[in-house]
Amino acid sequence: MRSLHLLMPSPGDAYAALAAEQAGAYVGAFARAGLALRPRPWTEAGKAPALALFAWGYHLEVARWLTLLDGWPAELPLFNPPQLLRWNTRKTYLAELDAAGVPIVPTRFGPAGIEAAFDLLDVDELVVKPQVSASSDGISRLKRGEPLPVLVEAMIQPFLPSVQTEGEYALFYIGGALSHAIRKAAAAGEFRVQPQFGGVNHSWQPDAEARAVAEAALAAAPSEPLYARIDLLRRLDGHLAVAEFEAIEPDLYYSYGDGVLERLAQAVVRSL
Repeated sequence: MRSLHLLMPSPGDAYAALAAEQAGAYVGAFARAGLALRPRPWTEAGKAPALALFAWGYHLEVARWLTLLDGWPAELPLFNPPQLLRWNTRKTYLAELDAAGVPIVPTRFGPAGIEAAFDLLDVDELVVKPQVSASSDGISRLKRGEPLPVLVEAMIQPFLPSVQTEGEYALFYIGGALSHAIRKAAAAGEFRVQPQFGGVNHSWQPDAEARAVAEAALAAAPSEPLYARIDLLRRLDGHLAVAEFEAIEPDLYYSYGDGVLERLAQAVVRSL
């Protein structure tokens, strides 16, 4: 049976136990496909083919993470590819998607300029987060006149009311094909849709617009992902747009689709 490392949180990470618990289903699915998935801290990776799906905490050690990717041996498969993971690490990738003609949530980047962004984006409320983050870590919702967060490198977007009424959509692609999709609904009064903030997930069938936007983002990425989650929000102009492109360690919400983990395992087998 061929072995594949499953990149996990570094030793001592607060979420290491949760990652180990959730990874169990992946280990079982890959074993049924003839692959031994062996958990290993991402900080110790680089000596065997690997799957990055549980590399939680990489955003807290960015320099170390980028060094790992830049030095990844060319002969070792890494899923997703190192160049795609590097591109996806900093959310400035949204500017590249925008330049390629992909509809995105209007986004500004910079070491400062949060106050000016109200006028530049023509809104009275913003969402601000670090350019490298995960799971809404460091995110703020701001109105004009409120104290500004101190961020060296900020990602600034207009607050979109649709997140509280319609929710956020997530489309999951595995092996180049749409696997499944969900709608994430925020709790009353919340703008964050993750379960830890009271968000609730629903199975969802994406329409033609959603699929077109997601697939345009996939086509504009620097390499084809083995797996990816494309998050969409409805902009103020009424159109769906990419809020985030997740190709490093996205939760695949596999219980909302049929045979998701088996599909992932088979995609890895085909790629090895």
